[in-house]
Amino acid sequence: MYEITEKIELSHSVYIFKVKAEKIARKRKAGQFIIFRMNEQGERIPLTIMDSDIEDGTISVLVQEVGKSTGLLCGMEAGDHIADVVGPLGHPTHIENFGTVVCVGGGIGTAPVLPIAKAMKEAGNKVISIIGARSKELVILEQEMKEASDELHVTTDDGTYGHHGFVTNILQKLIDDGVKIGCVVGIGPVPMMRAVAEVTRPYKIFTLVSLNPIMVDGTGMCGACRVTIGGENRFVCVDGPEFDGHEVDFAELTLRNRSYLKEEKIAMEELTYHEGTRCYERSDS
Repeated sequence: MYEITEKIELSHSVYIFKVKAEKIARKRKAGQFIIFRMNEQGERIPLTIMDSDIEDGTISVLVQEVGKSTGLLCGMEAGDHIADVVGPLGHPTHIENFGTVVCVGGGIGTAPVLPIAKAMKEAGNKVISIIGARSKELVILEQEMKEASDELHVTTDDGTYGHHGFVTNILQKLIDDGVKIGCVVGIGPVPMMRAVAEVTRPYKIFTLVSLNPIMVDGTGMCGACRVTIGGENRFVCVDGPEFDGHEVDFAELTLRNRSYLKEEKIAMEELTYHEGTRCYERSDS
């Protein structure tokens, strides 16, 4: 069992959880992830490790309540326990001195891009970060990204904060202004990562994206997280999670991520919220 030592609410349905996991805290590197399971009957859900504290023996993960398992986790508080936490999994981000690195985070993708921005800056890069959300209240980790970057741009789709537009608008402007970019790291919703890759493609700017498809075992045995990269099959859990954005078959990825939408909807409908609490119960109980 893994104890939740702290829970921080960032915005509606988005939380940071600090979880006691000493071995993972010592070994994790930027870009790696864990898989958690709420209980013996629970599904296995991947989450990127956004930070760790070796002294406290904790890891920090950001969770958005989007399905049954994440809903159950978001209903927990400090002192509660998670049945299983496995990690660190996946390959760490390739870190080197590229010169100038642009880190792009869309929505909750800002959380996994944060440790990468820190690592890139520590490697001697100039880090320009762009973070975006649909509206002001959904912008997360702005101060943390500012501290990890030499330059920070914030965008909102509705214009309620920062630049009115998309993260790709700022990325394109940087390119148009002649900024010599050695690497772009884009993490967020699949359409956003696809758009980032399309912006950089004509300029042949090395672009990394972090994929988060459906996973089961996290060891490459089940094949659930299969993606097509450069025309070849890859498994995100063991070959990724980061890949060259110009080689990802985003159309296939989008379809595969929709494979269980019906089942996910049914699972969520089986849960009812108790007014004034974050507890859940099955509607047929």
